[in-house]
Parts: sequence; structure tokens; C-alpha cells
Amino acid sequence: MHRSLRLLAALGAIALLSGCASPDPTGETAASASGSSLSGTVEVYAAASLQRSFDEIAAAFEQQNPGVTVSPVYDGSSTLATQIGEGAPADVFASADEKNMAKVVAQAPDPQVFAANTLVIAVPAGNSAQVSALADLARVTAVLCAPEVPCGAASQTLLSNAGVAVTPASSEQNVTAVLTKVAAGEADAGLVYATDVVGRDDVEAIVPAGADAVVNRYPIATLADAPNPAAADAFVAFVLSDEGQKILADAGFRAP
Repeated sequence: MHRSLRLLAALGAIALLSGCASPDPTGETAASASGSSLSGTVEVYAAASLQRSFDEIAAAFEQQNPGVTVSPVYDGSSTLATQIGEGAPADVFASADEKNMAKVVAQAPDPQVFAANTLVIAVPAGNSAQVSALADLARVTAVLCAPEVPCGAASQTLLSNAGVAVTPASSEQNVTAVLTKVAAGEADAGLVYATDVVGRDDVEAIVPAGADAVVNRYPIATLADAPNPAAADAFVAFVLSDEGQKILADAGFRAP
């Protein structure tokens, strides 16, 4: 069956399960009680900025499909794309931008955009360096994502649009590393995604001017040589479903 048709079928199954599911005294849903025909492991390669929401999505997906284990690998999208291009046995790729998805077009011929994100300036709680705008990043110790990483490419565009030149103290391979250094006080500021600071009390977020003009779109795809294509298609369908989209929205992601 063509991959797009399989995905539509999986979306229909997700909608049916969601409509039928209801809690029982044991906490088991009707969907999981009915038994899913899916089994095995789904290896999901996902951008680091998706970790919190994809961990929740994975748990919900596993509850509806008790025979399936979701095994996520989180890193910078460029790193993951390189690994996939070199033959990593992934089932699903979720990138933080369309550029890195395009690098593996032979392995991921039918990507679907499922979320969007924008940048904020992250500072340690208390903001001792008194950062308030992009221009301040030129005078403080700032960390950025490396230019080849989606958050780095977006950061360069945002800074260029504002006419600000920044020499970062370090260039990190994923957005999680940037936020970790800021939260630890190793940097006065860094550019991260808006979703990365949701629910954190060790950092503060400043929305810079022009952030709305630099939007990263997140595509997801089942890989053509996925070891477990049926479960992979079902996972992608779950991410695109109302339930998956609500989890992403609650984490601060924008609608695609």
C-alpha cells in the first residue's frame, strides 16, 4: 500500500480509537483493552526541542498500542539527518526544520509538517546581566546553536534581520545544550525555542522583536526502509491526530 494511503488509514484508526476510548476502574482505556495489532519497537529520531512533548506522545501512543515500544533518539536535526543518511535503522524522523528533512528525501519521501516554533532569548533566573533585547547578546556571554542546526540557522536569520553581530562563547549542536549552559549560569543568554522554556523556573524568556518573522516548521515522516513500517505509520498518524496536536500545543508549539 502506498505510504500516504497507509498514513490515512492509520489516522482513521487513531480517530476511531480516540472516539471509543473511555476510562475504566483499572485505568485502562477501551482502546488498549481492545488490543492493537501493532507490535515491536518504533525507533523515532527527533529534534532535541521535541523531547518533552514526544516523551508524552510516546507514552500515550504506547498506552493505546500495548505491544509497541517507542524508542526515541533526540539530537540536533542535522546530526540525525546525517545518521539516517548513513543508514541508521530509524523508523521515523521528526526534524526541527524542512531543510534537514530535505537532506534525506530519498529515505523520507512523504514528510508532513506537524508543528511550528519561534525563538526566545533565554537568560538565567534573575537575569543578572540585564538582557532585554537581541542587541544585548553582543555585550554579554552568549551561547548559540551551531549554524547547521535548525535553531542555529534560525538564530542567524533573527540576528541578521535585527542587524546584530554576535560572537558566541560556544556553538552547540542542539538547543538543549544551549539551554543547559544558560540554566547553569555558564552563559548570560542564549537563543532557544519558545517551547524549551515552558514550565522552567531556572531560566527566564524574553521574546525579541522580529521573532514572529522567523518560524521553524517541523516535518515528520516514516522512513522508506523503516524496520517497523506499520507501527511507524501509526506513530506519525498519532502525532498528526487531535490528541498528538493537543500535547504539542500544551508544550507551546504552534499549529503547522
